[in-house]
Amino acid sequence: MQANHWTDVFISNRRWLSTAAIITLSVVVALGGGLFVAVLGGPIALGAILGLIVLVLILRRIEIGYAALIAVVCLLPFAALPIDFVVKPTFLDVVLIAVFGVWLLERATGKLSGFVNTPLTLPVLAFLTIALATFIAGLGNAPLTQTVARHFAEIILSILLFFLITDTVRDSQRLNLITRLLIWGGILAAAIAVILYMLPDQTSMDLLSRLSVFNYPQGPGVLRYILDDPTQPQRATGTSIDPNALGGLLILTLTLAVPQLFAKRPLLRRGWLIVGLGLMALALLLSFSRGSFVGVGIALVGLGLVRYRKLLIVIVVALALVLILPQTQGYVTHFFDGLQVLSDTQASDLSTQMRMGEYSDALILIQRYPILGVGFTGAPDIDTYLQVANLYLMMAGEMGLVGLTVFLMVMLTLFISAWRIRELVSGQPDLEPIGWGFHAALFGALVGGIFDHYYFNLDFHHMVTLFWVYIGLAAVSTRLIKERAQTDGSRNVPA
Repeated sequence: MQANHWTDVFISNRRWLSTAAIITLSVVVALGGGLFVAVLGGPIALGAILGLIVLVLILRRIEIGYAALIAVVCLLPFAALPIDFVVKPTFLDVVLIAVFGVWLLERATGKLSGFVNTPLTLPVLAFLTIALATFIAGLGNAPLTQTVARHFAEIILSILLFFLITDTVRDSQRLNLITRLLIWGGILAAAIAVILYMLPDQTSMDLLSRLSVFNYPQGPGVLRYILDDPTQPQRATGTSIDPNALGGLLILTLTLAVPQLFAKRPLLRRGWLIVGLGLMALALLLSFSRGSFVGVGIALVGLGLVRYRKLLIVIVVALALVLILPQTQGYVTHFFDGLQVLSDTQASDLSTQMRMGEYSDALILIQRYPILGVGFTGAPDIDTYLQVANLYLMMAGEMGLVGLTVFLMVMLTLFISAWRIRELVSGQPDLEPIGWGFHAALFGALVGGIFDHYYFNLDFHHMVTLFWVYIGLAAVSTRLIKERAQTDGSRNVPA
């Protein structure tokens, strides 16, 4: 009887303590939430709370991390937290740190067995080593600012994402999911760009300016025009700020989506896929990004020649419509003006003339510092500079011909590995369009890189991130095709 009495007292005390703890916690959360709202404001506080919820979900499932990463890269690539720390972390920084945290946690707890190697592992490590070496060697060329140091760290983190992707994407289900998310990300980015382009200028400017709370630009400058002249045609930007950056995004997402048209079971319903491809193609045209248009065009022609012959008919019809329709004549004129400069230096296309001048100056810099370049902080000579609208010249200027050569080795290894197993992929209808899509998209990006620098530019962290995500997923698709062929007992599987 006495024992039962003390048991009842103990249980009663525990209930009282639990109730007190819940009440105390509720008061603390209420006061904290009220302070949060008072300091940040209602909408920002709500966004911050939702962001914290997303971070918690990322820590529980890395697939949520992939989704958040793709959403930020495609829809809010330049957004930063509206809180002043020593620096303002971007949404992309926060998501990347969370995803890497999950990866390291899974490695520490043994959830991931072994480490997945690919033919690209050593070349990518070599590229990372050279990047770090040239950064350190170039510190004497110009003062190291907080901005440059931070952006360089972000670029290194983006390249390291290759290893995270190849180590965590170990089955076709996860590869399918990420591919689907990437296609949807491109469709939504294109839809936003088209809608903002179609709205009245003042409405578009007001909507884009509201993003200033997340460190986006505001005012008339958010609308972009050819030659930055408001009397010229407007260029679609969406939330990418720069129309050529939007074009670079669409090279990757549009080209990835095209092979799904020919898949027996596409990752998206075929109707949605056709609408999405139409939106991405329209956004690409409205961006007036000539380099991106060339990148997509050459990638799709190559895809049609090596695998999907019906695609060549689609390309011919689309090109004919662009050349014939009155609505596209401004784009056609702008495109051919750029080509005219290549044969006539006195032509009137100012943007292309400026670009040719940048190429000439970049070659001077490379001739002076050919081996390891000048690093990432700045050029040591007053008559040279690092910014040039060419991926390869920019990389050679920063990392020298050694760095550029290793980068080309990475890409060559990727394409050779895929080409060697091309006969195996035809028997895998689910992986075939994915494999072709990632490799064609990267080929298009390399072509587009002749005219732009966004895939290796410290100021465009999201594009560098997306580029290395694609490299990782392309390597994963090749590995999964080989592994499935070996499991099925296929002969002549390349080593």
